[in-house]
Amino acid sequence: MTITAPLIEDVGSTVTEQKVISKIAWRLMPLIIVCYFFAFFDRVNISFAKAALQADLGLSNTAYGFGASLFVVGYVLLEVPSNMLLYRFGARRWIARIMISWGLATAAMVFVRTEWQFYGLRFLIGAMEAGFAPGILYYLTLWFPKSHRGRMTSVFFLATAFSGIIGAPVSGLILSHLHGVHGIAGWQWLFLAGGLPCAALGFVVLLRLDDDISQAKWLSAQERGVISTQLDRQRDEIGEHSQWRALLMPGVLLLGFIYFLIQVASYGLNFWAPDLIKTAGGGNSTTVGFLTAVPYICGAISMLVVGQLSDATGERPKFVAALIFAAAIGFFAAGMFDRNVPLLVGALAVLGAGVVAAIPTFWTMPPKILAGAGAASGIALINTIGQLGGIVSPVMVGSIKDMTGSATPALYVIGGLCLFCGSLLLLAMPRGLKQNDL
Repeated sequence: MTITAPLIEDVGSTVTEQKVISKIAWRLMPLIIVCYFFAFFDRVNISFAKAALQADLGLSNTAYGFGASLFVVGYVLLEVPSNMLLYRFGARRWIARIMISWGLATAAMVFVRTEWQFYGLRFLIGAMEAGFAPGILYYLTLWFPKSHRGRMTSVFFLATAFSGIIGAPVSGLILSHLHGVHGIAGWQWLFLAGGLPCAALGFVVLLRLDDDISQAKWLSAQERGVISTQLDRQRDEIGEHSQWRALLMPGVLLLGFIYFLIQVASYGLNFWAPDLIKTAGGGNSTTVGFLTAVPYICGAISMLVVGQLSDATGERPKFVAALIFAAAIGFFAAGMFDRNVPLLVGALAVLGAGVVAAIPTFWTMPPKILAGAGAASGIALINTIGQLGGIVSPVMVGSIKDMTGSATPALYVIGGLCLFCGSLLLLAMPRGLKQNDL
Protein backbone atom coordinates (compact mmCIF):
# COMPACT_ATOMS: atom_id res chain seq x y z
CA MET A 1 0.00 0.00 0.00
CA THR A 2 1.46 3.35 -1.00
CA ILE A 3 0.43 6.55 0.75
CA THR A 4 -0.13 9.24 -1.85
CA ALA A 5 -1.37 12.01 0.42
CA PRO A 6 1.63 14.12 1.45
CA LEU A 7 2.56 14.91 5.01
CA ILE A 8 3.80 18.39 5.91
CA GLU A 9 7.55 18.68 6.45
CA ASP A 10 9.30 21.85 7.54
CA VAL A 11 11.85 21.73 4.71
CA GLY A 12 9.18 22.41 2.13
CA SER A 13 9.17 18.98 0.49
CA THR A 14 6.66 16.17 0.89
CA VAL A 15 7.14 12.98 2.84
CA THR A 16 5.50 9.86 1.44
CA GLU A 17 5.80 6.23 2.41
CA GLN A 18 7.56 5.38 -0.85
CA LYS A 19 10.17 8.13 -0.39
CA VAL A 20 10.93 7.03 3.16
CA ILE A 21 11.13 3.35 2.16
CA SER A 22 13.60 4.30 -0.57
CA LYS A 23 15.71 6.26 1.91
CA ILE A 24 15.72 3.39 4.41
CA ALA A 25 16.55 0.86 1.70
CA TRP A 26 19.55 2.85 0.44
CA ARG A 27 20.80 3.22 4.00
CA LEU A 28 20.45 -0.41 5.10
CA MET A 29 20.34 -2.76 2.15
CA PRO A 30 23.79 -2.27 0.54
CA LEU A 31 25.57 -3.22 3.77
CA ILE A 32 23.15 -6.05 4.48
CA ILE A 33 23.67 -7.43 0.95
CA VAL A 34 27.45 -7.34 1.32
CA CYS A 35 27.25 -9.09 4.70
CA TYR A 36 25.00 -11.83 3.38
CA PHE A 37 27.13 -12.16 0.26
CA PHE A 38 30.01 -13.31 2.46
CA ALA A 39 27.69 -15.45 4.58
CA PHE A 40 26.55 -17.33 1.50
CA PHE A 41 30.03 -17.38 -0.02
CA ASP A 42 31.17 -19.05 3.19
CA ARG A 43 28.59 -21.78 2.57
CA VAL A 44 29.36 -22.46 -1.08
CA ASN A 45 33.14 -22.09 -1.09
CA ILE A 46 33.49 -25.51 0.50
CA SER A 47 31.90 -26.99 -2.65
CA PHE A 48 34.70 -25.45 -4.74
CA ALA A 49 37.34 -26.58 -2.26
CA LYS A 50 35.87 -30.12 -2.35
CA ALA A 51 38.30 -31.88 -4.70
CA ALA A 52 41.49 -30.35 -3.28
CA LEU A 53 40.24 -30.68 0.30
CA GLN A 54 39.42 -34.35 -0.20
CA ALA A 55 42.79 -34.98 -1.79
CA ASP A 56 44.77 -33.23 0.98
CA LEU A 57 42.79 -34.68 3.89
CA GLY A 58 41.92 -38.07 2.35
CA LEU A 59 38.15 -37.62 2.64
CA SER A 60 35.55 -39.85 0.96
CA ASN A 61 32.42 -38.30 -0.54
CA THR A 62 30.47 -39.41 2.53
CA ALA A 63 33.04 -37.88 4.90
CA TYR A 64 33.03 -34.65 2.90
CA GLY A 65 29.23 -34.51 2.97
CA PHE A 66 29.21 -35.23 6.72
CA GLY A 67 31.78 -32.52 7.42
CA ALA A 68 29.96 -30.03 5.21
CA SER A 69 26.70 -30.75 7.02
CA LEU A 70 28.27 -30.30 10.49
CA PHE A 71 28.19 -26.58 9.73
CA VAL A 72 24.41 -26.89 9.78
CA VAL A 73 24.43 -28.89 13.02
CA GLY A 74 26.20 -26.07 14.86
CA TYR A 75 23.96 -23.54 13.16
CA VAL A 76 20.76 -25.38 14.09
CA LEU A 77 21.65 -25.94 17.74
CA LEU A 78 22.23 -22.25 18.44
CA GLU A 79 19.80 -20.63 16.00
CA VAL A 80 16.84 -19.97 18.31
CA PRO A 81 18.98 -18.96 21.34
CA SER A 82 20.96 -16.60 19.11
CA ASN A 83 17.84 -14.83 17.86
CA MET A 84 16.49 -14.53 21.39
CA LEU A 85 19.74 -12.86 22.42
CA LEU A 86 19.51 -10.59 19.37
CA TYR A 87 16.08 -9.46 20.57
CA ARG A 88 17.52 -8.82 24.05
CA PHE A 89 20.78 -7.06 23.16
CA GLY A 90 19.75 -5.36 19.91
CA ALA A 91 20.37 -6.24 16.29
CA ARG A 92 23.38 -3.98 15.72
CA ARG A 93 25.64 -5.45 18.39
CA TRP A 94 24.52 -9.04 17.95
CA ILE A 95 24.84 -9.11 14.16
CA ALA A 96 28.31 -7.56 14.51
CA ARG A 97 29.30 -10.25 17.03
CA ILE A 98 28.09 -12.98 14.69
CA MET A 99 30.08 -11.66 11.74
CA ILE A 100 33.33 -11.17 13.63
CA SER A 101 33.30 -14.59 15.31
CA TRP A 102 32.25 -16.59 12.26
CA GLY A 103 34.70 -14.73 10.01
CA LEU A 104 37.61 -15.64 12.27
CA ALA A 105 36.41 -19.26 12.51
CA THR A 106 36.19 -19.52 8.72
CA ALA A 107 39.68 -18.10 8.28
CA ALA A 108 40.93 -20.72 10.75
CA MET A 109 40.15 -23.42 8.16
CA VAL A 110 43.64 -22.67 6.85
CA PHE A 111 45.01 -24.66 9.81
CA VAL A 112 42.98 -27.85 9.18
CA ARG A 113 45.18 -30.89 8.67
CA THR A 114 43.04 -33.88 9.71
CA GLU A 115 39.54 -35.19 9.14
CA TRP A 116 38.53 -34.54 12.76
CA GLN A 117 39.83 -30.98 12.67
CA PHE A 118 37.70 -30.48 9.56
CA TYR A 119 34.65 -31.80 11.38
CA GLY A 120 35.26 -29.69 14.49
CA LEU A 121 35.88 -26.43 12.68
CA ARG A 122 32.89 -26.83 10.37
CA PHE A 123 30.72 -27.29 13.46
CA LEU A 124 32.25 -24.20 15.09
CA ILE A 125 31.71 -22.05 11.97
CA GLY A 126 28.03 -23.00 11.96
CA ALA A 127 27.69 -22.27 15.68
CA MET A 128 29.27 -18.83 15.28
CA GLU A 129 27.06 -17.92 12.29
CA ALA A 130 23.86 -19.14 14.00
CA GLY A 131 21.15 -16.51 13.99
CA PHE A 132 22.54 -14.33 11.22
CA ALA A 133 20.02 -14.93 8.43
CA PRO A 134 16.90 -15.10 10.67
CA GLY A 135 18.24 -12.14 12.61
CA ILE A 136 18.40 -10.07 9.43
CA LEU A 137 14.95 -11.28 8.35
CA TYR A 138 13.54 -10.23 11.71
CA TYR A 139 15.45 -6.94 11.46
CA LEU A 140 13.78 -6.17 8.12
CA THR A 141 10.34 -6.49 9.74
CA LEU A 142 11.32 -3.60 12.05
CA TRP A 143 11.84 -1.27 9.09
CA PHE A 144 9.62 -2.32 6.17
CA PRO A 145 5.80 -2.66 6.12
CA LYS A 146 4.47 -5.91 4.64
CA SER A 147 3.59 -4.40 1.24
CA HIS A 148 7.32 -3.78 0.66
CA ARG A 149 8.78 -6.96 2.11
CA GLY A 150 8.69 -9.03 -1.08
CA ARG A 151 11.06 -6.60 -2.81
CA MET A 152 13.24 -5.99 0.24
CA THR A 153 13.56 -9.70 1.02
CA SER A 154 14.41 -10.36 -2.63
CA VAL A 155 17.04 -7.63 -2.52
CA PHE A 156 18.48 -9.21 0.64
CA PHE A 157 18.65 -12.66 -0.92
CA LEU A 158 20.10 -11.18 -4.08
CA ALA A 159 23.36 -11.68 -2.21
CA THR A 160 22.96 -15.45 -2.65
CA ALA A 161 22.81 -14.96 -6.39
CA PHE A 162 25.78 -12.58 -6.29
CA SER A 163 27.71 -15.23 -4.37
CA GLY A 164 27.15 -17.60 -7.26
CA ILE A 165 27.61 -15.03 -10.03
CA ILE A 166 30.73 -13.44 -8.52
CA GLY A 167 31.84 -15.95 -5.92
CA ALA A 168 31.84 -18.98 -8.21
CA PRO A 169 34.25 -17.54 -10.81
CA VAL A 170 36.39 -15.93 -8.09
CA SER A 171 36.60 -19.27 -6.29
CA GLY A 172 37.73 -20.94 -9.49
CA LEU A 173 40.36 -18.24 -10.08
CA ILE A 174 41.66 -18.51 -6.50
CA LEU A 175 41.98 -22.29 -6.76
CA SER A 176 43.70 -22.05 -10.14
CA HIS A 177 46.06 -19.11 -9.58
CA LEU A 178 46.78 -18.80 -5.84
CA HIS A 179 47.59 -22.44 -5.16
CA GLY A 180 51.02 -22.63 -3.60
CA VAL A 181 51.46 -18.86 -3.16
CA HIS A 182 53.42 -18.32 0.09
CA GLY A 183 53.16 -22.06 0.66
CA ILE A 184 49.38 -21.92 1.08
CA ALA A 185 47.08 -24.27 -0.85
CA GLY A 186 44.38 -22.83 -3.10
CA TRP A 187 41.56 -24.17 -0.92
CA GLN A 188 43.16 -22.49 2.11
CA TRP A 189 43.26 -19.14 0.27
CA LEU A 190 39.58 -19.68 -0.48
CA PHE A 191 38.67 -19.83 3.22
CA LEU A 192 40.85 -16.82 4.03
CA ALA A 193 39.08 -14.85 1.29
CA GLY A 194 35.73 -15.82 2.79
CA GLY A 195 36.52 -15.30 6.46
CA LEU A 196 38.64 -12.20 6.96
CA PRO A 197 36.26 -9.77 5.18
CA CYS A 198 33.44 -11.01 7.44
CA ALA A 199 35.33 -10.02 10.56
CA ALA A 200 36.04 -6.57 9.12
CA LEU A 201 32.38 -6.10 8.13
CA GLY A 202 31.34 -6.80 11.71
CA PHE A 203 32.94 -3.52 12.78
CA VAL A 204 31.20 -1.68 9.92
CA VAL A 205 27.86 -3.01 11.19
CA LEU A 206 28.57 -1.53 14.62
CA LEU A 207 29.11 1.90 13.08
CA ARG A 208 26.40 1.87 10.41
CA LEU A 209 23.25 0.08 11.60
CA ASP A 210 20.60 1.13 14.14
CA ASP A 211 18.55 -1.32 16.19
CA ASP A 212 15.20 -0.09 14.85
CA ILE A 213 13.49 2.87 13.22
CA SER A 214 13.07 4.76 16.50
CA GLN A 215 16.87 5.15 16.72
CA ALA A 216 17.33 6.32 13.12
CA LYS A 217 18.58 9.88 13.59
CA TRP A 218 19.16 10.10 9.83
CA LEU A 219 15.36 10.14 9.41
CA SER A 220 13.26 13.14 10.39
CA ALA A 221 10.46 12.78 12.94
CA GLN A 222 7.92 12.96 10.11
CA GLU A 223 9.73 10.25 8.14
CA ARG A 224 9.90 7.95 11.16
CA GLY A 225 6.22 8.57 11.81
CA VAL A 226 5.12 7.54 8.31
CA ILE A 227 6.65 4.08 8.66
CA SER A 228 6.16 3.59 12.42
CA THR A 229 2.42 4.10 12.02
CA GLN A 230 2.27 1.38 9.38
CA LEU A 231 4.41 -1.04 11.40
CA ASP A 232 2.46 -0.49 14.62
CA ARG A 233 -0.86 -1.06 12.84
CA GLN A 234 0.34 -4.29 11.27
CA ARG A 235 1.72 -5.58 14.59
CA ASP A 236 -1.66 -4.85 16.22
CA GLU A 237 -3.47 -6.75 13.46
CA ILE A 238 -1.30 -9.85 13.96
CA GLY A 239 -1.07 -9.67 17.75
CA GLU A 240 2.10 -10.41 19.68
CA HIS A 241 3.10 -13.79 21.03
CA SER A 242 5.76 -14.56 23.60
CA GLN A 243 9.04 -15.95 22.34
CA TRP A 244 8.21 -19.40 23.68
CA ARG A 245 4.56 -19.49 22.61
CA ALA A 246 5.50 -18.66 19.03
CA LEU A 247 7.62 -21.82 18.90
CA LEU A 248 4.50 -23.99 19.29
CA MET A 249 2.25 -22.32 16.70
CA PRO A 250 1.07 -24.88 14.06
CA GLY A 251 1.64 -22.39 11.26
CA VAL A 252 5.24 -21.89 12.38
CA LEU A 253 5.90 -25.65 12.42
CA LEU A 254 4.33 -26.11 8.97
CA LEU A 255 6.42 -23.28 7.54
CA GLY A 256 9.50 -24.86 9.12
CA PHE A 257 8.79 -28.18 7.38
CA ILE A 258 8.20 -26.46 4.03
CA TYR A 259 11.46 -24.55 4.43
CA PHE A 260 13.21 -27.83 5.26
CA LEU A 261 12.14 -29.19 1.86
CA ILE A 262 13.22 -25.99 0.11
CA GLN A 263 16.63 -26.17 1.80
CA VAL A 264 17.12 -29.79 0.73
CA ALA A 265 16.78 -28.49 -2.82
CA SER A 266 18.92 -25.41 -2.18
CA TYR A 267 21.82 -27.36 -0.70
CA GLY A 268 21.52 -29.85 -3.55
CA LEU A 269 22.34 -26.97 -5.89
CA ASN A 270 24.89 -25.17 -3.70
CA PHE A 271 27.03 -28.14 -2.70
CA TRP A 272 26.85 -30.30 -5.82
CA ALA A 273 26.47 -28.04 -8.87
CA PRO A 274 30.26 -27.61 -9.36
CA ASP A 275 30.79 -31.35 -8.93
CA LEU A 276 28.00 -32.18 -11.42
CA ILE A 277 29.45 -29.83 -14.02
CA LYS A 278 32.99 -31.11 -13.49
CA THR A 279 31.86 -34.77 -13.68
CA ALA A 280 30.00 -34.02 -16.92
CA GLY A 281 33.25 -32.75 -18.44
CA GLY A 282 32.93 -29.04 -17.71
CA GLY A 283 36.69 -28.39 -17.81
CA ASN A 284 39.13 -26.88 -15.30
CA SER A 285 38.30 -25.07 -12.04
CA THR A 286 38.00 -21.66 -13.72
CA THR A 287 35.57 -22.94 -16.38
CA VAL A 288 33.52 -24.83 -13.80
CA GLY A 289 33.35 -21.66 -11.71
CA PHE A 290 31.96 -19.59 -14.58
CA LEU A 291 29.45 -22.28 -15.58
CA THR A 292 28.30 -22.61 -11.97
CA ALA A 293 27.41 -18.91 -12.03
CA VAL A 294 24.66 -19.53 -14.62
CA PRO A 295 21.95 -20.85 -12.23
CA TYR A 296 22.62 -17.97 -9.86
CA ILE A 297 22.28 -15.39 -12.64
CA CYS A 298 18.92 -16.92 -13.51
CA GLY A 299 18.02 -16.99 -9.83
CA ALA A 300 18.86 -13.29 -9.44
CA ILE A 301 16.63 -12.31 -12.35
CA SER A 302 13.85 -14.58 -11.14
CA MET A 303 13.87 -13.32 -7.55
CA LEU A 304 13.70 -9.65 -8.59
CA VAL A 305 10.81 -10.29 -10.98
CA VAL A 306 8.93 -12.48 -8.51
CA GLY A 307 9.57 -10.05 -5.65
CA GLN A 308 7.84 -7.30 -7.61
CA LEU A 309 4.96 -9.55 -8.67
CA SER A 310 4.35 -11.01 -5.21
CA ASP A 311 4.21 -7.50 -3.71
CA ALA A 312 1.82 -6.40 -6.46
CA THR A 313 -0.57 -9.32 -5.95
CA GLY A 314 0.06 -10.29 -2.29
CA GLU A 315 -0.26 -13.97 -3.30
CA ARG A 316 2.80 -15.35 -1.53
CA PRO A 317 2.18 -19.15 -1.29
CA LYS A 318 1.22 -19.49 -4.97
CA PHE A 319 4.45 -17.86 -6.11
CA VAL A 320 6.58 -20.05 -3.85
CA ALA A 321 4.79 -23.16 -5.13
CA ALA A 322 5.35 -22.20 -8.77
CA LEU A 323 9.05 -21.60 -8.12
CA ILE A 324 9.58 -24.88 -6.30
CA PHE A 325 7.79 -26.76 -9.11
CA ALA A 326 10.26 -25.15 -11.53
CA ALA A 327 13.10 -26.39 -9.29
CA ALA A 328 11.67 -29.91 -9.51
CA ILE A 329 11.78 -29.75 -13.31
CA GLY A 330 15.39 -28.57 -13.07
CA PHE A 331 16.41 -31.49 -10.81
CA PHE A 332 14.77 -34.09 -13.06
CA ALA A 333 16.39 -32.55 -16.15
CA ALA A 334 19.81 -32.39 -14.45
CA GLY A 335 19.56 -36.12 -13.74
CA MET A 336 18.59 -36.87 -17.34
CA PHE A 337 21.40 -34.77 -18.86
CA ASP A 338 24.16 -35.45 -16.32
CA ARG A 339 26.68 -36.27 -19.07
CA ASN A 340 25.88 -33.39 -21.44
CA VAL A 341 27.40 -30.11 -20.24
CA PRO A 342 25.22 -27.63 -22.24
CA LEU A 343 21.96 -29.38 -21.35
CA LEU A 344 23.08 -29.89 -17.75
CA VAL A 345 23.85 -26.18 -17.36
CA GLY A 346 20.44 -25.42 -18.90
CA ALA A 347 18.77 -27.69 -16.35
CA LEU A 348 20.69 -26.02 -13.54
CA ALA A 349 19.56 -22.64 -14.88
CA VAL A 350 15.91 -23.68 -14.51
CA LEU A 351 16.71 -25.14 -11.09
CA GLY A 352 18.40 -21.91 -9.99
CA ALA A 353 15.56 -19.72 -11.28
CA GLY A 354 13.22 -21.80 -9.12
CA VAL A 355 14.96 -22.59 -5.85
CA VAL A 356 17.06 -19.41 -5.53
CA ALA A 357 13.96 -17.21 -5.97
CA ALA A 358 11.74 -19.45 -3.82
CA ILE A 359 13.70 -18.66 -0.66
CA PRO A 360 13.14 -14.86 -0.46
CA THR A 361 9.52 -15.26 -1.54
CA PHE A 362 9.03 -17.86 1.19
CA TRP A 363 10.32 -15.44 3.83
CA THR A 364 7.49 -13.00 3.14
CA MET A 365 5.10 -15.53 4.74
CA PRO A 366 6.23 -15.82 8.41
CA PRO A 367 5.55 -12.11 9.18
CA LYS A 368 1.92 -12.76 8.17
CA ILE A 369 1.46 -14.64 11.49
CA LEU A 370 4.37 -13.41 13.66
CA ALA A 371 5.21 -10.04 15.21
CA GLY A 372 7.38 -8.61 17.99
CA ALA A 373 9.22 -11.00 20.32
CA GLY A 374 7.37 -13.94 18.79
CA ALA A 375 8.72 -13.00 15.37
CA ALA A 376 12.31 -13.16 16.62
CA SER A 377 11.97 -16.70 17.99
CA GLY A 378 9.44 -17.95 15.42
CA ILE A 379 11.52 -16.89 12.41
CA ALA A 380 14.57 -18.49 14.04
CA LEU A 381 12.70 -21.78 14.59
CA ILE A 382 11.48 -21.85 10.99
CA ASN A 383 15.03 -21.30 9.79
CA THR A 384 16.34 -23.91 12.24
CA ILE A 385 13.97 -26.59 10.97
CA GLY A 386 14.76 -25.57 7.42
CA GLN A 387 18.49 -25.75 7.93
CA LEU A 388 18.15 -29.42 8.86
CA GLY A 389 17.79 -29.81 5.11
CA GLY A 390 21.41 -28.73 4.93
CA ILE A 391 22.30 -31.81 6.97
CA VAL A 392 20.13 -34.24 5.03
CA SER A 393 20.92 -33.05 1.51
CA PRO A 394 24.77 -33.23 1.43
CA VAL A 395 24.92 -36.54 3.31
CA MET A 396 22.15 -38.08 1.18
CA VAL A 397 23.68 -37.03 -2.14
CA GLY A 398 27.20 -38.01 -1.02
CA SER A 399 26.06 -41.43 0.22
CA ILE A 400 24.06 -42.18 -2.91
CA LYS A 401 27.01 -41.15 -5.07
CA ASP A 402 29.37 -43.41 -3.09
CA MET A 403 26.93 -46.35 -3.40
CA THR A 404 25.94 -45.94 -7.04
CA GLY A 405 28.82 -43.99 -8.55
CA SER A 406 26.38 -41.31 -9.69
CA ALA A 407 24.49 -38.38 -8.16
CA THR A 408 21.58 -38.84 -10.61
CA PRO A 409 19.33 -40.95 -8.31
CA ALA A 410 19.69 -38.30 -5.59
CA LEU A 411 18.65 -35.59 -8.05
CA TYR A 412 15.45 -37.50 -8.77
CA VAL A 413 14.74 -37.88 -5.05
CA ILE A 414 15.17 -34.13 -4.48
CA GLY A 415 12.96 -33.40 -7.49
CA GLY A 416 10.21 -35.55 -5.94
CA LEU A 417 10.53 -33.69 -2.62
CA CYS A 418 10.13 -30.42 -4.51
CA LEU A 419 6.83 -31.66 -5.98
CA PHE A 420 5.65 -32.59 -2.47
CA CYS A 421 6.69 -29.16 -1.15
CA GLY A 422 4.79 -27.32 -3.87
CA SER A 423 1.68 -29.39 -3.14
CA LEU A 424 1.80 -28.43 0.55
CA LEU A 425 2.04 -24.76 -0.37
CA LEU A 426 -1.07 -25.00 -2.52
CA LEU A 427 -3.19 -27.34 -0.40
CA ALA A 428 -2.15 -27.20 3.26
CA MET A 429 -1.78 -23.51 4.17
CA PRO A 430 -3.85 -22.28 7.16
CA ARG A 431 -6.05 -19.21 6.71
CA GLY A 432 -3.57 -16.73 8.19
CA LEU A 433 -0.93 -17.69 5.64
CA LYS A 434 -3.37 -17.69 2.72
CA GLN A 435 -4.51 -14.11 3.35
CA ASN A 436 -3.56 -11.60 0.71
CA ASP A 437 -0.99 -9.02 1.82
CA LEU A 438 -2.65 -6.13 -0.01
